[in-house]
Amino acid sequence: MLIVYRYLTTLLFPIFLILIFFRLVFKKEDSLRYKEKIFSSSFNIDRDPSKKLIWFHVASIGELLSILPLIDEVNKSSKNINILITSVTLSSSKLFEEKLNQYTNVIHRFFPLDTEHLSRHFLNSWKPDLVCFVDSEIWPNYLFKIKEKKIPLILINARITKKTFNRWKIFSSFAKKIFNNFDLCLASSEESKNNLEKLQVKNLNYIGNLKFSFKNKLENLSKDNKKILDSFKVWCAASTHAGEEVVVLKAHKEIKKEYNNILTIIVPRHINRVSYIKNLSNKYNLNAQILNDNDTVDANTEILIINSFGVLSKYFNYCENIFIGKSFNKKLKLTGGQNPIEAAKAGCRIFHGPYIYNFKEIYTLLNSYGISEQVNNVDELSHKLLISFKNQVNIDKELIGTLDAYGEKILKQTTEVLKKFVE
Repeated sequence: MLIVYRYLTTLLFPIFLILIFFRLVFKKEDSLRYKEKIFSSSFNIDRDPSKKLIWFHVASIGELLSILPLIDEVNKSSKNINILITSVTLSSSKLFEEKLNQYTNVIHRFFPLDTEHLSRHFLNSWKPDLVCFVDSEIWPNYLFKIKEKKIPLILINARITKKTFNRWKIFSSFAKKIFNNFDLCLASSEESKNNLEKLQVKNLNYIGNLKFSFKNKLENLSKDNKKILDSFKVWCAASTHAGEEVVVLKAHKEIKKEYNNILTIIVPRHINRVSYIKNLSNKYNLNAQILNDNDTVDANTEILIINSFGVLSKYFNYCENIFIGKSFNKKLKLTGGQNPIEAAKAGCRIFHGPYIYNFKEIYTLLNSYGISEQVNNVDELSHKLLISFKNQVNIDKELIGTLDAYGEKILKQTTEVLKKFVE
């Protein structure tokens, strides 16, 4: 099966090139750095051979955010380590610039395509001492090459949902060989642990979901914008996907019947949709503003649409009520949900739709604490928000402390595991 996979990825390489060039046209790739994905001559190696190198591979923003505390801990525990982070998406590279460019020993590159020749050149060039793939990033050519070179390999926060497991079952023999390339798999949930056990993964452990270790850094809005927003009743719809802005705008109009000074902040998951959301707001006769970095909020704004990466914490720290998206679209019922932990640790009251499959264990915990609550339609969302505005419902700070302690425990144990592989 591996031979077939390698043959197909080599055969399809020209098509992958065409797809990347199409993505360039639509500004979904970095106009200068896209070559890192397809040409070994553009790997741009920057490695100190006197230090050990840990390579973390993530897919996008969510996975990158999940390992930020881990990177902090690794840096605290050792001065003799360099860290390479690879990711797939343009948005993740921009988030890296926002969150990690202060570290002199942490660098970012785009992940090269999973072909035999690129994986071989990448490993020969960077020579990592430990490789950590995060979440559900499984790339066979890389995994088998890493194993061949006897480089320690860990799957961190491994997420294998029922849907993913059913796909792997089709190629169960190949799946077992792939997952047993890992020296250790750290499952992100009981469900993932059970599914990995069914795939007969040998080196498996469940510490807890690393996303709980997120450390809420108190980033604040500018004084001018805070002063303007203080004159409104404000709530935030975060990580919204296509179709959800309609729900948000309708909820805004319902709330406006009781609070004329209502202001809704929308932070779309993909900021290339901001113009669409502004036009949609106009159709609902709502005054919308696209807010770029360093812009000032217009005092007449009703719908504030955020056009920046890595700024959610500012709005979580300001807003008491948050709706978290990718949860209202039934088509996404097996892939729905966005990470609510950052908002929870900021003390927000969280609302979400019924389709949260990817984060159901996390939401189950938050719901049991009264931190989050499911809403099934516009009426329920607007009704719950009105109750919260009227009663000023706040989250118990002791619950936030409980979440922090749980996250610290997971982070400490995960860090200790990594240290054993690079000592």
